[in-house]
Amino acid sequence: MQNLTRILSVMALASGALLSTPAMAELKIASIRLGEVFQQSPTIKAGGEKLKAEFERKKNELEAEGKRLYDDSEKFKKERDLLSSADRSKREKDLANRNVEFQQKQRQAQEDLAGRERQMFTDAQAKVDVIIQQLVKEKQLDLIVRDPVWATPAVDITDEVVKRLGPGAAAK
Repeated sequence: MQNLTRILSVMALASGALLSTPAMAELKIASIRLGEVFQQSPTIKAGGEKLKAEFERKKNELEAEGKRLYDDSEKFKKERDLLSSADRSKREKDLANRNVEFQQKQRQAQEDLAGRERQMFTDAQAKVDVIIQQLVKEKQLDLIVRDPVWATPAVDITDEVVKRLGPGAAAK
């Protein structure tokens, strides 16, 4: 415990000495709340809605197929005793194969959605990075703090990044 106190004291003294130098007085710092950028950006929201709509259709198709499979399975259970052993065996295999195919389609749809979400996030992150680099050059920033616990509005560039991500904004 005593070592921790000593280390913290030394760090406080060192940071005080560094901050008192003239070079540090000119340090330009900004902060950004990336979670808020992704939540507020109209472009990112629109991409998410488009993706949701695309996969909603696939989800509905899978639900309909699952309902048909369930209905056929229930019908088979009712008619099982009335079928010949050859017909019963054939329908059991058919239902089992359809069930396996259905589960594969579900897994594939989930993997496709996850992959597209990752790609959308990666693309959005790349756009945000380009905008941040533009702001670094324009404002001659030395440091950007990501997701700070607290920052004054004067150093917060979140809204500016969201505005530049908006529709019609050129983020080159």
